[in-house]
Amino acid sequence: MKRLITVLGSTGSIGVNTLDVIRAHPDRFQVAALTAGKQVDRLAEQCIEFKPAIAVVSEASDAVRLEKLLLENNIKTQVLYGPQALVTAVTDSGCDTVMAAIVGAAGLVPTLAAAKAGKRVLLANKEALVMSGNLFMQAMKDGGGELLPIDSEHNAIFQCLPNEFTKAPHSNHGVEELWLTASGGPFRNTPLDQLASITPDQACAHPNWVMGRKISVDSATMMNKGLEVIEAFWLFGLPLEKIKVLIHPQSVVHSMVRYRDGSVLAQLGQPDMRTPIAYGLAWPERIEAGVAPLNLTQLASLHFSEPELARFPCLALAFAAAKAGGTAPTVLNAANEVAVAAFLGAGLPYLQIPAVVEKTLNAIALTNADSLEDILSMDAQARKVAREFIQVLQK
Repeated sequence: MKRLITVLGSTGSIGVNTLDVIRAHPDRFQVAALTAGKQVDRLAEQCIEFKPAIAVVSEASDAVRLEKLLLENNIKTQVLYGPQALVTAVTDSGCDTVMAAIVGAAGLVPTLAAAKAGKRVLLANKEALVMSGNLFMQAMKDGGGELLPIDSEHNAIFQCLPNEFTKAPHSNHGVEELWLTASGGPFRNTPLDQLASITPDQACAHPNWVMGRKISVDSATMMNKGLEVIEAFWLFGLPLEKIKVLIHPQSVVHSMVRYRDGSVLAQLGQPDMRTPIAYGLAWPERIEAGVAPLNLTQLASLHFSEPELARFPCLALAFAAAKAGGTAPTVLNAANEVAVAAFLGAGLPYLQIPAVVEKTLNAIALTNADSLEDILSMDAQARKVAREFIQVLQK
């Protein structure tokens, strides 16, 4: 029985790697729907190869162009566009598994729809839990589906926990701490006085992982790790004080779990996202992921250290937002997305990214995250405030 997969964000790095694993196992997996933002040509190539029932793009003009490309190749995929079409790709494609890989808040609504519909959700979109952790986890519970984390760190922790833990995280399994590892990005050793002149290309040159530009900047500022802390809090149900971050430049140990008896279990592997993707697609089985085996004898050394918050203020802001709760993580995420976009495209200085996030958090009265409408409203408000701060900074 083949699993039918919808890939939300199929033209990004996670989506491309997901299709690479699917391609290697045609007897196990079939593509039900593919969605993309603006990369119409790449999406057309994917549709020609995998022949999904539904394909989704952002704009009507792109949908027309995609339809033309598919018609020329006699592909009968239904082409849709817009935010609601992302939900349709989840609910009307016949899929049983959803790879949630749309970067940013845009992925929240379709991922929540997958949870409510009882799908197996392969979660590579941090924002679903950062913005709406309580709502999302309740939707998974109500829908009765399976939630498998795909971020390499959370997937590593998932693999290091006892099977019973995810069913009853608050029970006594002897788990003391979760240790999320971080490469430290390209600037972990850069003198602090040189950070002011960092360019987008420098920030996007990650030393270990091949990722999109936005997530690469988040890795450089370590906001990415801060978002992962919030994500781990909701996924695994441990108090924030039991979730730690360690700098590990080699990116071989993907994360660890410390147990009460003194044991520490770690998951190791190559820095290749196909490993956690394959794990999620085939769970509880393990399949070939196309990843080279790890040769421990070729590793010179493995280093670990605590992050310097003076170097990574975004990490401190994320911990503060997680502790505040309510809509604070929503504001954090929205302000960061706006600030990173301004850094990448509008000349906002690198060190102003945390400044914009902090100003936005301080400017907005936080509330409880009781409904999707409240969360989306707070997201919009935070983006507006962040853009106003950026306009002032750039005058």
